[in-house]
Amino acid sequence: MKKAFPVYDICSLADHQHNDLLISRFAPYLQKHQNLSLPHKHTFYHVVLFTQGDGKHSIDFKYFAVKPYQIYFMAPGQVHRWDFEGPVDGYIINFSAEFFQSFLLRPDYLESLPFFTGNVEDEVINLPADIHRRTIDLFEQLITESRQTGRMGMDMIRTLMLQLFILVARQTEYNNQSTAPTYNYTLLQSFRKLTDKNFATLRLPKDYAALLYITPNHLNALCNDMLGISAGEVIRNRVILEAKRLLVNLDLNITEIANKLNFADNSYFTKFFKKYTGYTPEEFRKNPIAQ
Repeated sequence: MKKAFPVYDICSLADHQHNDLLISRFAPYLQKHQNLSLPHKHTFYHVVLFTQGDGKHSIDFKYFAVKPYQIYFMAPGQVHRWDFEGPVDGYIINFSAEFFQSFLLRPDYLESLPFFTGNVEDEVINLPADIHRRTIDLFEQLITESRQTGRMGMDMIRTLMLQLFILVARQTEYNNQSTAPTYNYTLLQSFRKLTDKNFATLRLPKDYAALLYITPNHLNALCNDMLGISAGEVIRNRVILEAKRLLVNLDLNITEIANKLNFADNSYFTKFFKKYTGYTPEEFRKNPIAQ
């Protein structure tokens, strides 16, 4: 029987905590969930601060060296794995979108933060020394509050998390340049959201330009200016990412994956995948870590 690709929700990881929230020091969490070293997905938002450790971790098949005072953020649906060397410690927060949306009047607040957009390059941040102590203090307060059962405890946790997110967001280049999203930034985020929803059926920049009420040339110039790649490449990259996510699910054969991604047949999917990655779907499936 083929081994299914694991997708975890908070309930499957939580230990007598709120169903929409899990807060823990990282070492005991890792000891209890050693199976998470294998590729897996989350249905929730995931935040980890390393205070000790070595090795590497990957988000959507991009690898990062583990460093003390490195913090990373993941949105639901991203593929993740760890490969640590020696003892590792820090802090972890898992929380659902509903946990935050029930607190704020802006349901899109999390998506407005630069590290929760699903763009891997923005998700791993090495914290500057001048905020190490403040960051640790916030995590320690979160650990303490998560163990309380008193009135308004969840609201206190939400406010501490909000302080943490704002503290880290202020360190990014984008937030240092402006206190509010620019029109182009907002437009780019709208394009990415549309791509996430429609990549299997809409493959041409003109399709997305029409949905955004701009010209294809405008969309292409926007992507080249802000990302350094064309709009077509943004769409292709999203298709390839989804293909990789599906390929590590051994319950699906290559033909089924091609169908899910709306390719005419297995052969066309294989040619597309190899053209833009340099290896066939079968080669990636056999050794996704090396790719």
